Amino acid sequence: MKAIREIFPLLIEPRKVVITMHQKPDADAMGSALALFHFLSALGHSATVISPTNWAGWVDWMPGTKEVLDYEKNKNKADLILDETDWVFCLDFNIFHRTKTMTDKLKSISCTKILIDHHQEPDTPSFNYGISDTSKSSTCEMIYDFIVDSGNASIINTEISECIYAGVVADTGSFRFSSTHAGVHLLVADLKTRGLDHGKVHDKLFDNFLENRLRFTGNVLLNRMEVFYEYNTALIAIPKSDILKYNIKTGDTEGLVNYPLSIQGIKLVALVIDREEERKWSFRSKGEFDCNTFARKYFEGGGHYNASGGSSRSSLEKTVEEFKKAMIENNDLLK
Repeated sequence: MKAIREIFPLLIEPRKVVITMHQKPDADAMGSALALFHFLSALGHSATVISPTNWAGWVDWMPGTKEVLDYEKNKNKADLILDETDWVFCLDFNIFHRTKTMTDKLKSISCTKILIDHHQEPDTPSFNYGISDTSKSSTCEMIYDFIVDSGNASIINTEISECIYAGVVADTGSFRFSSTHAGVHLLVADLKTRGLDHGKVHDKLFDNFLENRLRFTGNVLLNRMEVFYEYNTALIAIPKSDILKYNIKTGDTEGLVNYPLSIQGIKLVALVIDREEERKWSFRSKGEFDCNTFARKYFEGGGHYNASGGSSRSSLEKTVEEFKKAMIENNDLLK
């Protein structure tokens, strides 16, 4: 994989470009994709954003979301675009299977593939150009760097600023996580000088839900959370019946895994949701507990040191038991 800077001189020539991200894109995935879309469009490229799946309704406000193609709903159209594209930018994932049903298509097309991502252990042989930097707070921060380092900072307008800020504020936990280095605040300061209304973005991200989500959250914390103080661990297991009862949609469970981190002494939080085809895990930790290694070892997942995800084909009950065994095995690391 060649360094990302080697693509900067090539930005001068207009190309057909596809931008994609991981399945069920969150604010960072969608924000980085749309920020890059607006940037490349301003340079004269013909850009299309293709999401592997649907996305949360609370990112629909982002400028350009209406133009995003849902691959699962528009596979034939999306495949035609992918067959004719010159470049594919792969954002906020580092191995093709994170795109679910797009995996085989991305592997098969012969265009130039460009990686911009901040997760651990990238599949670098699959990409022609790219950058993988785990020290970055978010992929949106990396898109900001990409624009600035390419010498095109003057193109950053309100639309790009809003998309970048959304991903940064979401992936840093509103600037609370350790990934919030000094450069993140300088980035935000720069966006503010360019006219960013950060309050507007915050309202759209965090104050934009229906009543059922709040009642669902209350039910989860009251009835679905277990705390294992002897292991400094909290577990939330959500059955499919809760998803149906509260009419939970894509994105409505975002942020739930962070709530138990506020409990004194808790070092590891695990959230598992009973989805139709599999059980989806999210892990968060404080301090020196490595979520990435834990997720890879036990739940076919991965991610960041203090935030990762995984999955299981076992039943909800069985995968919960598997987690509890893993928790006990890691007792020394959780002390």
